[in-house]
Amino acid sequence: MSHPVVSRKEWLDARLELLAEEKELTRRSDALARRRQALPWVRVDKPYRFATDEGTLSLAELFKGRSQLIIYHFMYGPDYTAGCPSCSSIADGFDGIVAHLENHDVAFHVVSRAPLATLQAFKRRMGWTFPWASSGDTDFNTDFNVWFSEDQQRAGSIEYNYQHEPPLAGPSTDEEVQWQSRKDNGPVAQIAAMTGTDVATYARDRPGISTFTLEDGVVHHAYSGYSRGLDALWCLYQWLDRAPLGRNERGIWMRRHDEYP
Repeated sequence: MSHPVVSRKEWLDARLELLAEEKELTRRSDALARRRQALPWVRVDKPYRFATDEGTLSLAELFKGRSQLIIYHFMYGPDYTAGCPSCSSIADGFDGIVAHLENHDVAFHVVSRAPLATLQAFKRRMGWTFPWASSGDTDFNTDFNVWFSEDQQRAGSIEYNYQHEPPLAGPSTDEEVQWQSRKDNGPVAQIAAMTGTDVATYARDRPGISTFTLEDGVVHHAYSGYSRGLDALWCLYQWLDRAPLGRNERGIWMRRHDEYP
């Protein structure tokens, strides 16, 4: 065993030192939440329409009488044969929160570009009950920076997570931008294969979260977060971060919950 083994007193001393840092992180997180809520809003005038289980609805109608709306941008493009496994892992934690959000004046919806029938079939397979809408061919995913065209990929004109990406064919200059990997056995290629696509097709859709408000019939965009900004919403990783070996990731290990042995 290579990990240190100490007395209970020594462990407690180390734990209390860590606790001080955890408390500071909590205070810092609370302060960031207040800054997030203080962001200015942007009026949304474009008449987006979504295909839902209840018929075609506008963005305002997704609020269902509430003043706030959270949308998770789930990676499921029209060319996918199954939803992104990472997004699927995140979505496994959604069903339990919807009732609580709705009873706190917050509507919740997942939105993807795939046709509604495709989303409904995958939702049944996964056993999920949260509301899931199709944005179809609307500009919604483009306007909120979670879908990009093949031309944008080739030209290097993608702005995702508030950062510029180089052309897909070129080398990445930022290790955080995993979407650039073209290796046949690279992590992005492996995940793309799990959605029945190649890297380029898979990476045109991106994950994210966007929040909106509704006042006097007017919708405003309040916040959007992407990439590692979603970590705090990923329940699986919050548990792993507290496990003895942490995330302990060696290669692509994650599967949709019905695909594990």
